[in-house]
Amino acid sequence: MYYAVQHKTQFHYTSAISESVTEVHMQPRSEGTQRCLRFKLGTYPQVRISETYDFLGNAVHFFNVPSFHEAMIITAESTVEILPLEPLPTHLTGADWDALDIAVKQGDFWDMLMPSARIPDSLLLSDFVSELGVKRSSDPLTFLHQLNSRIYDAFDYVPNVTAVDSLIDDALESRKGVCQDFTHIMIGVTRSLGIPSRYVSGYLFHRTDDTERSTPDASHAWLEVYLPSLGWIGFDPTNNVIAGERHIRVAVGRDYTDVPPTRGIFKGKAESELEVEVHIITPAEKPYELDIILPIAGWNPDDDAAVQQIQQQQQQ
Repeated sequence: MYYAVQHKTQFHYTSAISESVTEVHMQPRSEGTQRCLRFKLGTYPQVRISETYDFLGNAVHFFNVPSFHEAMIITAESTVEILPLEPLPTHLTGADWDALDIAVKQGDFWDMLMPSARIPDSLLLSDFVSELGVKRSSDPLTFLHQLNSRIYDAFDYVPNVTAVDSLIDDALESRKGVCQDFTHIMIGVTRSLGIPSRYVSGYLFHRTDDTERSTPDASHAWLEVYLPSLGWIGFDPTNNVIAGERHIRVAVGRDYTDVPPTRGIFKGKAESELEVEVHIITPAEKPYELDIILPIAGWNPDDDAAVQQIQQQQQQ
């Protein structure tokens, strides 16, 4: 399956700021069954963009706007190919728990087993684990399927009841949240049972006949757990599914703090307002031959209404 993804982020400031520095995680990963065939990142004001890779292999872009501005636009275009995934077995065996424990003892998964910034040790999490009666069952894969379903059933999907900097206690107390919250909670549970788990930031392609609880015009989050016989396997507790061909992986980390789509600071006495648009299409033919893009991705300073508005504001 081929996907063309456009991710547009706009920052508006209540007054002109003198400088801003921004870090971006928006380039899909190329590994396993997924390949990023094309990626383009543009900004307004236009600046030079630098690129590096972090210790987990995520592409990180960063830039500085060293002049006064009242708004900033970041537009990322991606073309991604995801090959069909090998079907998972219906179950594993009890011996896979032993293999997992042996792998963990090697020390390679320390970062994905310990508490992290958004998933600290929490009394509410311990109470939630006790409430669910969570414990290792017959085999790891069966246990994870059951846990995925139970978290899906235990929480209502309600946008805006938590924030990007919320800890898991906020959603655990209200039993409401969004994909980030459900993912953090399931990671907290699986780590407590010695299962290496990592946060995945990306996108979910919504088909017209699907009934996902996640928002179609935003980024998405799920988790991956490590099982020695299968490798890293993705679970999406927001929608109670295994991460598959419609899940486009952008970055992985210990939690959201490691891989937010954008992160930055600015100089100035102003408040900022954020607007995000995500659009995904599936071209009928190979997009690297057709160079298919959506209208939102093809913006330029001459004909984009939003840019023209910003220019007018800055000239006043």
